[in-house]
Amino acid sequence: MSKSRAAGAVDQVVKLIVGAGQATPGPPVGPALGSKGIKSMDFCKEFNARTQHITPGVPLPIRVTVRPDRSFHFDIRTPQTSWFLLNAIDAPIGKRGKRKGASSPGHETVGTISLKHIYEIAKIKQSEQRLSGLSLEGLCRAIIHQAKSIGIAVVA
Repeated sequence: MSKSRAAGAVDQVVKLIVGAGQATPGPPVGPALGSKGIKSMDFCKEFNARTQHITPGVPLPIRVTVRPDRSFHFDIRTPQTSWFLLNAIDAPIGKRGKRKGASSPGHETVGTISLKHIYEIAKIKQSEQRLSGLSLEGLCRAIIHQAKSIGIAVVA
């Protein structure tokens, strides 16, 4: 810890899920960052600029680290695995406008996915720094298990 920081001052982490290129100062961004003393408009401008190359609306998990001096930085992660799986099979859309898996996995199947798609999802997930140390085979196995847990059959 550097000497310039006050004793006991620690960074705070705020986790959000925001659509690519769609950050606005309203909920969920505004209240979450405003309570930490961050101007949400500053975050929104930077986030939208950094995600302009991604298809608008793709839900991106974000970790915003807020320093004691009210400066911040954020890491953008890849979309959740379930989002990739449900979009790969073109799953039915539920009441809230989001794709959903089976209501009783193991007894009901909402679609099928090929091993090729599993491999492609694993390659995307492996590009994330926190998952880069995992083997591609291990990631594929984890994705296959998650697919089964939401009612998606995996075919060769």
